[in-house]
Amino acid sequence: MLIALRGLAMGIAEVIPGVSGGTIAFITGIYERLLASIKQILGPELWQSWRQGGFIRVWSDADGRFLLALLMGMAAGIVIGVFGVSHLMERYPVLLWAFFFGLIIASSIFIARQITRWGVAEYSTLALGTALAFYITIATPAQGTDAHWFVFLSGVIAISALILPGLSGSFVLLLLGMYTTIIGTLKKLLQHFDVESLITIVIFALGCLLGLATFSRILSWMFKTWHNLTLALLTGFMLGSLNKVWPWRQVVSYRTNSKGIEVPFLEKSVLPSQYISGDPMLAGALACMVLGVLLVWWIERTSKPQRHV
Repeated sequence: MLIALRGLAMGIAEVIPGVSGGTIAFITGIYERLLASIKQILGPELWQSWRQGGFIRVWSDADGRFLLALLMGMAAGIVIGVFGVSHLMERYPVLLWAFFFGLIIASSIFIARQITRWGVAEYSTLALGTALAFYITIATPAQGTDAHWFVFLSGVIAISALILPGLSGSFVLLLLGMYTTIIGTLKKLLQHFDVESLITIVIFALGCLLGLATFSRILSWMFKTWHNLTLALLTGFMLGSLNKVWPWRQVVSYRTNSKGIEVPFLEKSVLPSQYISGDPMLAGALACMVLGVLLVWWIERTSKPQRHV
């Protein structure tokens, strides 16, 4: 149940552009265990396990109970995120973004504390990760397409961001111009279950599987070879992503979607005093930031890192 609840939080996080499911996995202590499980079930090790002991050996080597509970929680979280969190985002965006801002600040501190030695290489890697993530947050989103090849490619790229703390798979979809396409198609599938939507989601899922199979192995190798540098890079990713979850933002430009409705296209961060889109809700936002920090502190106190070799 505890693993499923972690998966629930990861699923909700991944629906929101700017918040990473990998961040949730890291601060709840299951990140390296998750990478090991994905690598086992999506690599050549799967065939070796099958030859040695069939399904029972595969289930054991892939940490099956852990992965099943996590995936069930994530599936529930994605449904809640698509319908529930998106509703909250429309009604209380400042408070929700403030909560995630506090969550990511505390999470970056938590990850940085796992680094056993700070030197020139670690500080340089931290700066590189911060600069790269910040650049991504200010990059101009592309115009997406519903072509199957691009849907597949979007799945490969987005899932790679999903398992990186600080980089949101949803935000990468936004940059690719595919966020509204994928989320809209998923909503349509859950509401009406039409064949066209199912085909699109299946193609996207296949891209995600390929991305997971390759990127999880790269990350596992990085953790084993350059543990401190990898943690410094992930900390930088989280610090650089703070610009995306800043609660007070103004729309710079709009674009017309497929239904002919103007929707926000580019945004910039502003001070609360410069926020003109509504009530800045400064007191409430600060309280939500503190709540996010306290939540990470509580998770850190109650969770222990779970590694699976």
